Amino acid sequence: MRAKRPASYNQNGNQKNLRVKWELRRLLLFAVIAVLGCAVCAGLAIYIPAGPHNEMFVEVPAGTGATQIATLLKSHGLIWSRYAFDIMRLVKGGTLKAGEYRFDHPARMSEVYARLERGDVYTRTLTIPEGANMFDIAQRVEAAQLGSQEAFLDAVKRNAALISDLDPGAQSVEGYLFPDTYEFQRHTSADQIVAAMVKRFRQAAASIGLTQNYHSVVTMASLVERETPIGSERPVVASVFSNRMAKGMPLMTDPSVIYADLLEGTYKGTIYHSDLDGDSPYNTYKHIGLPPGPICNPGIASLKAAMAPAQTQYLYFVAASTDPSGHSRFAKTLEEHEQNVQAYRRAQRAARER
Repeated sequence: MRAKRPASYNQNGNQKNLRVKWELRRLLLFAVIAVLGCAVCAGLAIYIPAGPHNEMFVEVPAGTGATQIATLLKSHGLIWSRYAFDIMRLVKGGTLKAGEYRFDHPARMSEVYARLERGDVYTRTLTIPEGANMFDIAQRVEAAQLGSQEAFLDAVKRNAALISDLDPGAQSVEGYLFPDTYEFQRHTSADQIVAAMVKRFRQAAASIGLTQNYHSVVTMASLVERETPIGSERPVVASVFSNRMAKGMPLMTDPSVIYADLLEGTYKGTIYHSDLDGDSPYNTYKHIGLPPGPICNPGIASLKAAMAPAQTQYLYFVAASTDPSGHSRFAKTLEEHEQNVQAYRRAQRAARER
C-alpha cells in the first residue's frame, strides 16, 4: 500500500500550484495586453496620416534597402513608425523604387508605400514642338526649371559624339533633338536631357526607315520644317529645294539666314539686307547648296518629306509661315513667282487693314 502524505504537505503543494497558475495567467494577460498594444500602435502608425503640409522632396538613392527607406521616411516625418513600415513590407511585398518623391500633404502609410512601389517619382514635363532649334529648347529647359539655357547649349555642342555614327562631321546635336514631350526628374543633367532626345530621334528615324544620309536628310528636313507648318505642303517644299540644288541655284531660304544671326547672337527679330550679304555658311542666299547642318529639330513629317520629295517642276515658293493665307504659293518660273509675291503682299496689306 502507498503511504499517505501528511495533510500539511498536500496543502502546501496546492498553494504552490495556485501560485504558478496565477503567475502564468498574469504573464499571459501581460502578453495579450502587449500584443494588443503593439497592434493598436501599428494600426495607428498605418492608418493615421503623417507628413508635411508644405512641399517636401525626398531622394531615395538607387540601391537603398527597404529598412533604410523606412528609416529615411521616418526621419522626414512621412511615417510614424519604421517598424510598422517593415511589417507592411512583409505583408505587401513588391519592389520599392529609387528616385525623388514629392510630398505636399499628410498621407497614410499605405499611400506612401504604394507610391514607392509604383515608382511615382516627381518629374517635370518638357514639351519640344516640331521645328524648335537649340535656342528655343534651351529656353524651355530653363522655364521647366531643369537647368540654365547656357548649360543646355553647352551640352548640345559638347555631345556631338552621340551622333558621330550618324553624322560624323556634326559640330553639335542640333537637328537630332527629337520633338516630343519628355518627363525628367529635377536633378537631370543637361547631358542626360540631350542624350534622351537623341535616343528618341534614333527611335523615330528607325520607325520611318531612315538609315543613311542622315546629315543631308535632317538638314533638308529642318529647312522644310521652318518653311511650312502644313503637312501636305512639306514634300512640295522639299521638291523646290531639291530642284534648285539640281540646277545649281541658291536655296534662298530666310530661316537659314535667321539661324546664322542666332548663332552669332545678332538676330533682332527680323532680317535686314545686310544679313543677306553676310558671310555665314548658313546664308543660303549667298552660298549654294544645303547649309552646314540642321537649323532646327524636325519632326516625322518633315523627315519623310526630305527622304521622298514630291516630283514637281517648282523652283520658287512664298512660304506659308509668312503668308496671311496660311498656304504656300508655288511657281515654276520667276514670272509666276513674282505674281505670287505681289498676291502675298496684297494679302498682307489686307490683313493689316482688318
